[in-house]
Amino acid sequence: MRLICDEMGGCVQIGIDISRLATAQRTGTERYTWEVLAGMATTPGDNDYWLYCRTLPAELPVFAGRMQVRVMPFARLWTHIRLAWELWRQPPEVLFVPSHVLPWNVRLVRGMRVVTTVHDLGFLHFPQAHTRFQNIYLRLTTWWAAWAADTVIAISQATAEDLVRYTGVDRRRVVVIPHGVAPVFTPSAKKPMPWVRYMVYVGTLQPRKNLARLIAAFACAHTHPDTQLVIAGRAGWLSEPLAEIARAHGVADRVHLIGFVPDAELPALLAGARAFVFPSLYEGFGMPVLEAMASGVAVLTSNTSALPEVAGDAACLVDPTDVDAIATGISRLDGDDAYHAHLVAKGVQQAQRFSWAGCAATTLAVLRGEQ
Repeated sequence: MRLICDEMGGCVQIGIDISRLATAQRTGTERYTWEVLAGMATTPGDNDYWLYCRTLPAELPVFAGRMQVRVMPFARLWTHIRLAWELWRQPPEVLFVPSHVLPWNVRLVRGMRVVTTVHDLGFLHFPQAHTRFQNIYLRLTTWWAAWAADTVIAISQATAEDLVRYTGVDRRRVVVIPHGVAPVFTPSAKKPMPWVRYMVYVGTLQPRKNLARLIAAFACAHTHPDTQLVIAGRAGWLSEPLAEIARAHGVADRVHLIGFVPDAELPALLAGARAFVFPSLYEGFGMPVLEAMASGVAVLTSNTSALPEVAGDAACLVDPTDVDAIATGISRLDGDDAYHAHLVAKGVQQAQRFSWAGCAATTLAVLRGEQ
């Protein structure tokens, strides 16, 4: 790996694609980008940061090094036309793309190293959870990212193994850097909620998240009469008619679809829950699992993909394709106080193993060629 810092640890020109931050509703990839940027911003170092975007985000961290925000409006194909042209015109020493979609010309720009993050390969495991166009798009962009980047950051060992298995990328070019958990997620964030006793799911509403089975399991679980199921998130690809599914199972009055929850309100929603239920079919990491654990909430999640890696022995792990298994887990979390307390304590300990500061520091070391 070529070092781009001099022997004295001098200035490094780091270009970062921050285009995904220009959204009012941050989900996984956008939150990852923000947290890594914020962590880099507070890390001392003599670096030049060139931040590329189509429109200016509402807020950005202030970097300890020199920072230029390059707003480059362009109607369509911004990455492959406008960003690609900027890299021709004035390439940085290293380009970092946190969302894996690399410009077509990155291998042709001389003297520029390329680092990208691949978050998951769920489209290969569950192609039916995506549209035909999205399946083609994700396959092409992920393959190109794996082969065009000098270093690929995978957010879990499971994602790294998927990358090697499905793209054939050299494992030595893949670096595993797990997500962190923000300090705002704490039991003390608890505030009064509209529901006295509730279990909560947080994430995008799409088939891969397995919400139809979650609702079916909740309907047949043995729970306290006051226990509600709160589902928070915006609709994604091929989102299902969850309200109709709840009605069909006779729990429409106990299932609450509350839409997207802003970052500022999420810690309180998690901290007030009896349990966090996340029986996803596939995750490249599972950031909400850690956030719930840090909030002092017992967690039920799947025994597949990266979720056991993230949850460790601090969650109730279930087969996400087995409604009865999910229902049994829900019943135990709601009715077994000793088991519930055990998972809460283990979860807080597990969450402490992950930090955004560590994630950002390791990512910066990779960008500087030091790792």
